[in-house]
This record gives sequence, C-alpha cells and structure tokens, in this order.
Amino acid sequence: MMKILKIYIDAYSGLSKESWMLAIVMLLNRMGSMVLPFLGIYMISELGFTLENSGIVLSCFGIGSVVGSWLGGWITDKIGNFKVQAISLFLSAPLFLILPLFKTVESFAVIMLILSSISEMFRPANSVAITRYARKENITRAFSLNRMAVNLGFSIGPSLGGFLSYYSYDLLFYCNAGAALIAGIVFFVFFNGRKERNTGNTEELELDKTVKERNAYTDVPFLVFNLFCILFSIAFFQILNTLPLFYKDVVKLTQSEIGLLMGFSGFLIVVFEMLLIHYTEKKFTVTQLLVFGSFVTAISYFIFVFNHTLGFLYLGIGLMSIGEMLVLPLMSTVTAFRSQKNNKGAYMGLNGMSVSVAFIVSPFLGTHVATSYGFNTLWVITSIILFIVAIGYHFFTKPLLQKNV
Repeated sequence: MMKILKIYIDAYSGLSKESWMLAIVMLLNRMGSMVLPFLGIYMISELGFTLENSGIVLSCFGIGSVVGSWLGGWITDKIGNFKVQAISLFLSAPLFLILPLFKTVESFAVIMLILSSISEMFRPANSVAITRYARKENITRAFSLNRMAVNLGFSIGPSLGGFLSYYSYDLLFYCNAGAALIAGIVFFVFFNGRKERNTGNTEELELDKTVKERNAYTDVPFLVFNLFCILFSIAFFQILNTLPLFYKDVVKLTQSEIGLLMGFSGFLIVVFEMLLIHYTEKKFTVTQLLVFGSFVTAISYFIFVFNHTLGFLYLGIGLMSIGEMLVLPLMSTVTAFRSQKNNKGAYMGLNGMSVSVAFIVSPFLGTHVATSYGFNTLWVITSIILFIVAIGYHFFTKPLLQKNV
C-alpha cells in the first residue's frame, strides 16, 4: 500500500505551483462549460429549433472554436499568454450571461460563434503558459495534469448542468457566467505580475538576432505532424459522437449503462493518466508512446466489430482511454518542443485547431458512414485511420524533437 502511495506521490511531485494553478483555473473554466452538453436539448425543447437548425448552430460553435484556437495563438505571440487568458475568461462571463436574450436561429448561431471564438482563445494561451512555467523534464506531466483538470471539469460540469437545467436554463447560463468569472479572478490574482520561469524547457536556444525563427504555418514537417493529429482526433472523437449511438441502437444498452461506460473512461483518465505518463516517459521515447497510443486506440475500435458483450465493451473503452492518455498530452509536448522562443502561441494554436477541426468533421463523417454503411464499417475505417496515424507518427515525430531543425 505504501509503495503504491509513493508511486502516486512521485507522479505528482516536482510540478511547479504555477502548473498546479493553471490546472485549477482550467478545472474552473471547464466546469463552467456545463452548458455545452445541454445546448441541443435547450435549442429544441426551449427555443423550438428543428434538429437541422440546432445542428447548424452547433456547427457555428465548432467553427468558432477553430477561429478561437488560431486567434488565441496568434494574439498570444503578440501580447503574451497572461493577457489572452485574462481577456478570454473575463469576456466569456458576460457572453454566457446574455445567452438567454437570443431566441432566433440566426442570432443564437452568431452569439455561439462569438462565444466559442472568445472562450477557445484561452486554450493555446494556457498551453503556452504551461511551457513557460513547467520545467523541461516535467512538461509532459504538466500537460497531463492540465488534461486531467479538463476531464474532471467535464465530469463535474455536466452533472451540475443537469441539475440546474431541470429548474431553469437561464440559471444554467448564469452559473456558467459565474464560473468563468471566478476562474478569471483566481487566474488574475495569482498570475498578475508573476515572472515566467523561462528555463529553456522547450529546447529554446538563446537565438542571436541573425537567426530567423520558423513560421508555424509554413513549417512543413510540423504541418505533416499536425495532419496526423487531425486524423487521430477525427477517429478518436467518435467516442463522443457515434459510440454512444452504437451503444444505444446496436448493443441496446440503457441510458444508465451507457453513462457508466462513459464514466468509466473519465474515471480511468482522472485516476491513472498522471501515473501512466510518469511511468512511461522514463522508459520510452515520445515517438514510441505516440505510436503505441495510436495503435492501442485502433485496437479498441476494432474490438467493437467482433464482440458486443459488456466485458469487451469495457475492454474497448479501457484501451481507448489508454490511447487518449498517451497521445493527447504528447501532441502538446511535441508542439512545445518544436516551437521557439517567440512563436509558441502560433504553434499551440495551430495544434489546438486539430482538435477543433475534429469536433466539426468527426460527427458529420461518423454519422454519415454509420447511417449509410453500418457501424461495423465505421469501426473498421476508424481503426485503419488510426493504424495510418501510428505509422505517420513513427516517421514524422522524431525530427520535430531535434534541436532547432
């Protein structure tokens, strides 16, 4: 028992207090996203939108997240990560507050586009802050801690959101606004005037003035890597879109059984991600972990083609969670190492767009394939994509981790 406790302590030790505070702010921010799972229900049941119209609005939200990722990264390089994070948090609060005033499809689509653009500016700036405050040897664990906060926030937020929406959707929006405001205040009080560590943790060199830094948008090796990140995200995020439909329509699980399966994934991530990263990063290279994580995720989806018993469903979601724990934080690690002193925001924003693009493309492609050709075909295609990603990571990741190539 004491040995297990020591392993957990070691997994969390060595992280700076700034890394912990960034994770706490992220937790508060994502808890404040409790409205997101209920947007579709709100638009159809409260505003009277059709299913098609609600899909248009949600697409606008996805487009806004892409814009926000790019804009947040670009502005971060201009004015710094502190200002961008503060602006995003403090502007999100009033936007959540006025959501109930928008009743038409057009107006609600516009406000959701603006809201997602502003709120998603936070992510690349937050990622840059992680690279500034984490020591080089702890950077992957710092990203993992941040992701754990995201998952914990998304676990707590919807539960609170369900309770609040039962009484009033307006109350739900107001609490979202309050959570964003609290996150902004906590962030501002702790980080205002705080000096960044700048310990060279992202392979930065003290560049002389004759050396020109890379442009993230013309960095071909990184763009190829980012393409594989997009493919991984499109395939992986079937977990949020078509997998619950598969559980319901094909496997015939009840809502509570589906909830337990999805909750099992969140439980594994919160409890084991830091432990897994702490153990594996000492024994394997970043490239090996990305390849293995993609391969395991491919296997997890392939399982659904052959066996629908509850035990294999849990095995599939468990393997999928392992893949998620390895790949997603390491995507950020590679991006941090590839970036240089004054272009971290552009790199983080560009990599963040890979997830945002997946949120738009993944549900459309997944539901289309499942409807037209069946779920088995979808799982086979998803597995093939993930195998291709594993091969791509094998060949294209290692050069990005070399000094200033």
